[in-house]
Amino acid sequence: MGLLKKRLFCTGLAATVLTATTWALPQEEKPSDDASIFVEVLHTSTGDTLKNVHVTVKDGRIDTITAGTKAGENSVTGAVLTAGMIDLSPHITYANNAVEQTNELESRLSVAGALDLFSPTWKRLARTGVTTVLVTPPDRNVVGGMCAIMKTQGSTDLAKRQLNGQSFLRGAMGDAPSSGNRPAWGSPDSIYNRRPTTRMGVEWEWRKAFYDAAAAGEFPELEFPGADVFRAVLAGNVNLYVQAFAMLDIRTAVFLKEEMRDQGFGEMNLWIDGGSESWKDAQLLKRSGSGVVLAPFPASGRSNERSFMAWRVAKDLAEAGIPFTLSAHGGTRPGTTIGDQAGRAMHGGLDFQRALNAVTIEPARALGMEDRIGTSAVGKAADLVMWSGPPFELTSRILAVWVDGVLITPSTPQKN
Repeated sequence: MGLLKKRLFCTGLAATVLTATTWALPQEEKPSDDASIFVEVLHTSTGDTLKNVHVTVKDGRIDTITAGTKAGENSVTGAVLTAGMIDLSPHITYANNAVEQTNELESRLSVAGALDLFSPTWKRLARTGVTTVLVTPPDRNVVGGMCAIMKTQGSTDLAKRQLNGQSFLRGAMGDAPSSGNRPAWGSPDSIYNRRPTTRMGVEWEWRKAFYDAAAAGEFPELEFPGADVFRAVLAGNVNLYVQAFAMLDIRTAVFLKEEMRDQGFGEMNLWIDGGSESWKDAQLLKRSGSGVVLAPFPASGRSNERSFMAWRVAKDLAEAGIPFTLSAHGGTRPGTTIGDQAGRAMHGGLDFQRALNAVTIEPARALGMEDRIGTSAVGKAADLVMWSGPPFELTSRILAVWVDGVLITPSTPQKN
């Protein structure tokens, strides 16, 4: 069973073969005709706000941005335009069938092989204004594998849809990797008769992997499949992306980073996914140079693993100078989208510009793709979101979304 899952995860045949044999393949999406857009306000995500703006799109990129007094013929019109939003934790592949559960360390694998590009989830996500995502493996292993940067709409060819940017190795602290595991006493009756079964065991798996990978040059017997990826993380060539919600798990991840540095193994680039309780010790994250991808704000105040998420957490991170982004964890229903998360961050004291940056230019920087996405500028990818009013307000809705110049229309924008 484990071998079969590994093959499916590596090759991506699980979703593709099933879909191809059950439904007719959708027609390949083509770049839209040249677009003409007129808005009253354009927020560029560079700190500039332009009024009465005419934007033209050509060959999937922003061609011109000019001032105008009225919309041109056949222009799509709206109140406000922003860059397409970027979610670094969309939770698109959360089925356990996408996890190789017979091994806790799967740094060799990539989540790209388990993606179903025919799923309607992609279009639902695009309609909420998300144009680019960093897809992560499910967190049922200590280390689940490599992440993939994807556009939410476009080609059904994985190679064309996937983007080149920073590489991320995904893993988890806390309860997720040990959930359901049982001590291997007696005769094992399932793959869940295994370790780790505790947070301590999860941490031990992490530390052993890094120490073995670092020492394998001198002691070849410590080499293991995927050790080269851990060495790339230590060298700073691959980012380490760790799920951690509670402060004790955030501290464990940061202390691991600092321990590897103090041992002379290298300086990791660490990003925390979740970070619900990062407000408790923002200076620790500042000291370590780590970034945070904030989980959705919970109505009850209690986030994953019973962590308490304060309304002001985004504001605290901003004031401490810690790189952070916002995530909806794939939420597409009203009240759960990434725009809603930006609005809640503002409710907690974050100003509008920083909230906008946290879903546009900041995640683009984290991906190393700020020269291509994340802002509305001539020459950038035509990833755009048109709003009926001020973005992130409860009274505003998304009228239209463009992904690489292709119009994705949740409603019907007005044409003059």
